[in-house]
Amino acid sequence: MVMLNRLKKTQEQWGGSSEVIDHWLEDRQVLIVEYCKLASLQPHKKSVNKLPTPMDLQAFCEHLVDYISEGHFKIYEMVMDRWKSTGFSPTDEINATYGHIVLTTDPLLNFTDKYADVDAEDTLDAFDSELSLIGEILETRFAVEDQLIQLIADSLAVPPGA
Repeated sequence: MVMLNRLKKTQEQWGGSSEVIDHWLEDRQVLIVEYCKLASLQPHKKSVNKLPTPMDLQAFCEHLVDYISEGHFKIYEMVMDRWKSTGFSPTDEINATYGHIVLTTDPLLNFTDKYADVDAEDTLDAFDSELSLIGEILETRFAVEDQLIQLIADSLAVPPGA
């Protein structure tokens, strides 16, 4: 729920400023909703263990990979190309922020590698703790992505060489 509240604030602040950002935030929203659906299946008591279907897990994992890929190979690249064409270059702070986003990628991809191809017979013993960790990593990633959006906007507000 915290992720959805933060997303709403980000959409209010940045929505409509760029088609790319709007699309990215829409994809983030879908990913958060899918995550929340998976997390809501997790029991508070071990005796009533209801696990997601393999199809639900596969859909989440696919969307997670798409979100990560689009960020790395489309959105960041598009921003860099735009900067270069207008004479801007990323600051050390922007590069460091991007580096923090990159640090979240491997744990997220490791989760998708482990859970994208489960079947109904798999017991998924560590799933609830691993899903909780993924939620924390996603929350961190989204916060850092929001910082990156702010840094980019701030840098574009000052003409090159000013």
